Amino acid sequence: MPKNNKTKTGAKRKVIIPIAIFALLFLGIGVGMGYFKKNLYTVMKVPDFELTDQNNKKITNKDMLGKVYLVEFFFSRCPTICPVMNRNMRFIEDEVNSPEFGIISISIDPENDTPAALKEHAKSVGAKSPDWHFLTGNRDYIGKLADQFNIYVGDKEDDSESLNHSGMIALVDKEGNIRCRYNKDKMPILYYSGLNYEDPEGKTPKLTGKYHPDREILIEDIKKLLK
Repeated sequence: MPKNNKTKTGAKRKVIIPIAIFALLFLGIGVGMGYFKKNLYTVMKVPDFELTDQNNKKITNKDMLGKVYLVEFFFSRCPTICPVMNRNMRFIEDEVNSPEFGIISISIDPENDTPAALKEHAKSVGAKSPDWHFLTGNRDYIGKLADQFNIYVGDKEDDSESLNHSGMIALVDKEGNIRCRYNKDKMPILYYSGLNYEDPEGKTPKLTGKYHPDREILIEDIKKLLK
C-alpha cells in the first residue's frame, strides 16, 4: 500500500508541475501584454530648439519642461495635409483639456509665416491654449531641427521639395523625452500620424477620410503621460 500511495503522489506531481508551468507562462504573457498596453517606449531626448512664436516670444524646449506636448512641422499656406493636421490637433486640444498639455507647430515656410501671420493662423485654427505655440525662425535651422527629430521636411534648396513635409507627430513627456506606444508586433511606432484615413486601420491616407486612428491613440497616450 505505501508503494501505491507514493506512485499516486508521484503521478499527481507529474500532472501538477506542467500545469503550474503553463499557468506561469500564461501569467507571464498576460503581464507582458499589460506592459505593452500601459507603458510607452522612450525614443530619445527631444532636440534642443529655440524659435519665435505667434506672440513674438522666444520658445525653447526648456520652456516646455513639465508639460506633455506634441510637435508637428507645417506651414500656414499649405492646401493639403496641414489643415487636416491642425484640425486633428485642435480636436486633441479639446479632448485633453489640461493646463499641463501643449502643442508645438513649427513652420517650414518662415519667409511667409512671420509671427503676425502665425497669429492670424492660430485664430483661424481656433487654438485656445496659451501653450499652443506656432513657431518660426531661420529655415536652415528648422530643416536641421526636423532632421534631429527624424521627421521629414523637404530640402529648402529644391523648389519642388522645399515645402514638402511629413504628417508625423512627436509626443513629448514632461521630462523632455519623445515617447511612443508599441504596435501589435510589440515594436515601437516612434511617431504618430496626424492624417485622416479612408479605413479604420489607418492604411490609406485621405484628406477627406473620416477615420483618424492615431488621433485616438494619441489622446490615450497623452492622458497616460499626464497622470
